[in-house]
Amino acid sequence: MSSKPNVIEHLGRVEAITATDIRVTIISQSACASCHAKGACTAADVAEKQVVVSKPYHNYTVGETVKVTMQQSLGFKALFLGYILPLIVLVVSLFVFNALGFSEPVSGLLSLAVLVPYYLMLYLFRKSIEKQFHFDIEKI
Repeated sequence: MSSKPNVIEHLGRVEAITATDIRVTIISQSACASCHAKGACTAADVAEKQVVVSKPYHNYTVGETVKVTMQQSLGFKALFLGYILPLIVLVVSLFVFNALGFSEPVSGLLSLAVLVPYYLMLYLFRKSIEKQFHFDIEKI
């Protein structure tokens, strides 16, 4: 649970330090990953992720455990760009292609094909999108 309102927090470990950036590895786990029955269930999900925190003036060391924070609104923005907007594009294009007289299988395939340029655009604009997402770290 976050100690600050509207902030997402994860524990992480400092992996590398440059003059202006700090690379931190965080352990992201689903809620069921800590369940006592996770050995019998395939839903348990634990993944290591790396984030780069721009912090030119710092006193962190490699291997130090830190708290990585991000504004909750940015988490919602990432969710929207990665999942919700593509779902909307998929459903709308399915109805449009169906209304244009394409058969259902063709409409479905064309709707899936519409996602290719969407994700290509996300990839091409990744640097400008990345600038909108700001992570911060705190000593524990």
